[in-house]
Amino acid sequence: MIKRFLISGCLALATITPSVAQELQARISINSSSVSSQVDKKIFQTLQTALQNLLNNRKWTNDAYQQQEKINCNFLLVITEANNNVFKGNLTVQAARPVFNSTYNTPLVNFRDEAVAFRYVEFQPIEFNENRVSGSDGLTSNLPAIFAYYVYLILGLDYDSFSLRGGDPYFQKAQYIVNNAPDGRDIVGWKAFDGQRNRYWLIENLVNNRYTLAHDAIYNYYRLGMDFMYENEPEARAAILNAISQLTTLNNDMRNSMIIPFFFQGKSMELVRVFKKAPPEERQKAREMMERLDISNANTYKQELK
Repeated sequence: MIKRFLISGCLALATITPSVAQELQARISINSSSVSSQVDKKIFQTLQTALQNLLNNRKWTNDAYQQQEKINCNFLLVITEANNNVFKGNLTVQAARPVFNSTYNTPLVNFRDEAVAFRYVEFQPIEFNENRVSGSDGLTSNLPAIFAYYVYLILGLDYDSFSLRGGDPYFQKAQYIVNNAPDGRDIVGWKAFDGQRNRYWLIENLVNNRYTLAHDAIYNYYRLGMDFMYENEPEARAAILNAISQLTTLNNDMRNSMIIPFFFQGKSMELVRVFKKAPPEERQKAREMMERLDISNANTYKQELK
């Protein structure tokens, strides 16, 4: 896929060596330290293998990806409860994409989903059927549905970062999963009433036209900002400042939206490095906006961008 291969600077090779490689270079980790020692921990090894096969061996788009274009992502599944092959826990999702003309990777996703519940039997394959998301058993179908949701979210953000609204088809696929999600007593995170920070609200913000500025900000931040940081730092920094300004406007219009804190997770030190060398007036403007938008890191911006 040329859009990502351009980042590696090997366009000539891409035109000679077509590829149909899968899109992800995903690493799955499972932490079961909170689970009773009576549970045979080998089940988590087979679960990890099954999840890696799902993410890395399945084709998620119609595009041909070069090996160098694969999206690096990490999934940490923490199991907190286990009872009769039913497991509960949380899932941390991280993804990054390379910055043009550098070896640096900028974060796309850094999010923890607190509501993961599923049924799994050792050596059971984990499969995702987009035509039957809920499956015959909600708890069995819930884990592949959650992982597929985050795959499409990562793809959407990655495409958005290279072309304006380029991620729309993948956000729509994630919304389709939400609309057809598994149901059951222990299954949460797919509904509006499950809370204000869940899978439902995240994708709702990304497909709702009232949040168009979020897509503009993503494109400005990554494609016009980070990708030009090593070529023209002042202009790149101005594009990133514009992205933050757009998010400020969005935040003023749409209070308590999920997309604002989601955007800033994992970016605080990157933003500090971007604006550390900025002229005082520009640095102050960026700091003041970021303190209001990214409250959890307000003190970091205050101290580092004096």
